[in-house]
Amino acid sequence: MLEYASYALVLFALGAYVLLDGYDLGIGILSLFDRSDRRRREYNELIATAWDANESWIILAAVVLWAGLPGVYATVLPGIYLPLAVMLLAIVLRGSAIELQSAAPGYRRGWGLVFGLSSLVAALCQGLVIGAVLSGLPHSSGVFTGGGFDWFTPYSALSAVGLTTVYLLAGAAWLQNKTVGTAHHRAGRLGRPLLLAVAAASIVLGLGLPLADPQRFRFDQPLRVTLFGLAVAAAVTFWSIAWYGFGRRPDWRPFAAVAGVEAAGLLALVAATAPVVVPPDLTVHVAASPHGSQLFLLVGVGGCMPVVLAYNIYAWWVFRGKVPEPPSPTSSAEPSCDTAVTEPAAPVSQARGDRPRVVVVARRVLLTLLAVAVAAVSQDVFGGVAAWIGPMGVAVFSATALAVWIRSDRDAAAAGAFDFPTAEK
Repeated sequence: MLEYASYALVLFALGAYVLLDGYDLGIGILSLFDRSDRRRREYNELIATAWDANESWIILAAVVLWAGLPGVYATVLPGIYLPLAVMLLAIVLRGSAIELQSAAPGYRRGWGLVFGLSSLVAALCQGLVIGAVLSGLPHSSGVFTGGGFDWFTPYSALSAVGLTTVYLLAGAAWLQNKTVGTAHHRAGRLGRPLLLAVAAASIVLGLGLPLADPQRFRFDQPLRVTLFGLAVAAAVTFWSIAWYGFGRRPDWRPFAAVAGVEAAGLLALVAATAPVVVPPDLTVHVAASPHGSQLFLLVGVGGCMPVVLAYNIYAWWVFRGKVPEPPSPTSSAEPSCDTAVTEPAAPVSQARGDRPRVVVVARRVLLTLLAVAVAAVSQDVFGGVAAWIGPMGVAVFSATALAVWIRSDRDAAAAGAFDFPTAEK
């Protein structure tokens, strides 16, 4: 029975990720369709408070899947390498864009575009992965037997669109909950059209699942039918609450209702497919690790999950309430008539031998060496089994990364970024 506890932990971690990271991915996608730089800056600052904590849930899900259900891990991972690698790259770029945008004065449209596009790519890749698993990856005796593009099916493409729509809905609900002014009104207007889009996607994906999934659904079992019906009824109820809540107070109600829709949808999917994890025949029992590994996993991850949950709750508590509307960039740039004219600051220069610059460059070099070591070990470059990247690719990657970092440090030094009193002023 421990394998079902591991399965429950995977579902809980994935559900928490879809709920928490889903809304900030949705906000990133929404920023692509907003023409106001002020609102885009507001979106970025809103996400910068909790994005790293939200993404920790997908790491926990991967750890539990690897240790608790290694049969699923070994079957699924080779079949989804490409969308998974693209998703991870998009998440890295997205995190970099959030932090660099937050640290930059004003709004940088380049980083804003990276933030929005990487959010869209990550959401689409996650939908492709989910759709590919539900479509049934070819396997035999716990070993993937398909090709490199078996993850792309009509159902996985529809799943990508559907999951992106769900993330957009969660993003609009979170914006209504946390913002004021024009961003708040815009989120309230977007909510109901997105609810209709989510309902349409759910109907299409629900009716298409029996056609895409090679397993035979056992809806002749009364308990399964009852649980599935209750989950669908709960999803419809929460959907109705969200429909009424968008554009009305209290502002937290749409997000709570959208979270209920997501949880009910996940439970309906589990009720329809369990105990099969990878169609048509890889079940929880077959894919589970030995009893001792299950027990060790449950103790270790069971102790980590409350810590991660407490961190999320603490972050929500610290940044509770509405985010104030930032001032317009044009108004902040214009000097006030009542402000006395001060003497212009002297240009900031940075000597080559300054200690802060040496420290930063040394840190960049060490980080580059660490990245090269990780890439080399993971791809067995030094063992002569390089399948995806060879020694020349590693050398080009490391040299390019080092050159870009050093160039950015030089630009930052010329702008006075290392002169801390001037930067603070």
